[in-house]
Order: sequence, then C-alpha cells, then structure tokens
Amino acid sequence: MADKEKYLISIIGEQTLDGETDKVEVLTSGNYMMKKNHCYIGYKEYDEENPSNHSDNLIKVEDNIVTIIRKGEMQSRLMLEKGRRHQCLYQTIAGDLMIGVFTKTMKNTLNEKGGTLEVSYTLDFNTDLVSENRFKITVEEKNNRNED
Repeated sequence: MADKEKYLISIIGEQTLDGETDKVEVLTSGNYMMKKNHCYIGYKEYDEENPSNHSDNLIKVEDNIVTIIRKGEMQSRLMLEKGRRHQCLYQTIAGDLMIGVFTKTMKNTLNEKGGTLEVSYTLDFNTDLVSENRFKITVEEKNNRNED
C-alpha cells in the first residue's frame, strides 16, 4: 500500500504569555505541494486527551502572506502578513473570538521539495497584547530521509 502522506512535517511553536514561554513540538506526516508559486502544507492534528478527535490543518503560503486554516471541532483562520495586523476568527470552547494578529517576521525557504517557514507574530484581544508567538515548520520528503 502506498503512503498517501509523503512528507514529514516538523512544527516547533513557542508562545510567550506573561513572561512564561511554552514550547510545543509536533512531528507528523502530511501533504505538501507547490502550485503557481503558492505552497500548501496539509496535516492532521490529534487531540492528546481524545485521539479520535482531530482537526485538519492547511497552511497556504503565497508571497508574504501565510494563511493557517484549521477545520474540525474548533475552527480558526489566521492570516499572517509581514508588517501588517489582521483580524482573525478563532473558535474556542467558550465561543468565537475575533483576535488581532500582527506579523513581525517571516522567513520562507519553501520550494518544490520542501524547506522551512519561520514566522513570529503577536496576538491581541481588544487591542491588548495577549501573547508573543513564533513557529518554525520544516517540510521534507519521507523518501529523502536516510533510514538505513
């Protein structure tokens, strides 16, 4: 049986809130494609407490705009554009929130074979700073890894 998810996706995320930094690392299989200078990264994210619950995540990278779409029980759509602030919808257990997302830095080395995307941004709610965030996503073809 052929593996549909041909890419290894590594995500390292950091969130700083009230001087405390949380770090999350995820290594998963997923899909990746480049079409007309746009990159698409797709993967499933599973709930640790209830593995049968998952969300489908799609990251679309075009020029200096990164859109992160999460579909599942909790949905969100974040738009990250270097030097700009966007209002984004974020669903939580408590209800829907409109949050401000300001992208500070963006470094994109994605190409046909994979690469990395690094973004740092702040989240605000009613213009009050909530957290400072950054993530690094690395995409590589599974069959390019040396697993001898």
